Amino acid sequence: MNSLIIAPQWIGDAVMTEPLLRALSDRGEKITVFAVPWVAPIYRAMNHITGLEATVDVPFQHGGLQWQARRDLAARIQSGEWGKFDRAYVLPNSLKSALLPWLAGIPMRIGYKGEMRYGFLTKRLANPPRHARGSMVAHYLALAASQLGSRPQLFATNLAARDYIVIAPGAEYGNAKRWPIEHYAELIAKLDKPVLLLGSEKESSLCQAIVDKACSMGGNRELIQNLAGKTNLAEAISLIAGAKQMVSNDSGLMHVAAAFGIQQLAIFGSSDPRHTPPLNDKAKVLWLKEMQGLDCSPCFKRECPLLGVANMRCLNAITPSEVAGALQDLALR
Repeated sequence: MNSLIIAPQWIGDAVMTEPLLRALSDRGEKITVFAVPWVAPIYRAMNHITGLEATVDVPFQHGGLQWQARRDLAARIQSGEWGKFDRAYVLPNSLKSALLPWLAGIPMRIGYKGEMRYGFLTKRLANPPRHARGSMVAHYLALAASQLGSRPQLFATNLAARDYIVIAPGAEYGNAKRWPIEHYAELIAKLDKPVLLLGSEKESSLCQAIVDKACSMGGNRELIQNLAGKTNLAEAISLIAGAKQMVSNDSGLMHVAAAFGIQQLAIFGSSDPRHTPPLNDKAKVLWLKEMQGLDCSPCFKRECPLLGVANMRCLNAITPSEVAGALQDLALR
């Protein structure tokens, strides 16, 4: 059975598809993944999955139908460039993600209901609303009718653990998922280990502002490196794999750290750790909803809709001292 995976376009979601790919491989399916370039390195870090035969970068972007590009790629599929596919698993919920396997004439096309995809999928699973959905790992596993239930795993070879802490202060979704710059800076100033800040090129100025603020608070500039925008995803994956600990928001890099099983602290604001937790025995989540019963959380907003002292309270009220203490507790486990 040769299967095509249409991968999600978010790093964290891609990590959470690993148990699905493992389940498909375990039952004998040979897998090719089509992924956008900024997500493809996640699948190349899944070389422990024996059935994963290829990861193909596809020329798609966020937004836009890109009809001609999809037709051209479908023609390459039909030509047998990657072999003959018996089925396709369409992991995103969008209409455009279902177009490619339909245009390519793949006989079985499996995915969730969404965006009027009835004619494009041959097997459609009910898609519960986000607030009623379980973990994304289980959500993806259901496409294979599997209850494997294990956490996502990534592996790095020939990599010795190093005595540094990774800070990933970004969150692509929006500000309502980002712990404040001042809080990150105060935390870094308290740390006595080398610190690497990771993120995309768009987050480079954010990370530099944190570095400058941390140094103004007494942090040692020689111990702090801003690598945001200076590493590709594959390099960032390796740096996370070798880290002693990691602190992040609910983000794609949070899920990368969880898949490597390193000590990590995940700070949640507008999103819900019951839905997208770091699946890692060495992870601790700080979420004001659980800590203080905050009524407005989770709101799933990109920007906080509240004004005054209530604005961003879900993140502002989690203090650097609490995070530093939680890191110490993790180190003692």
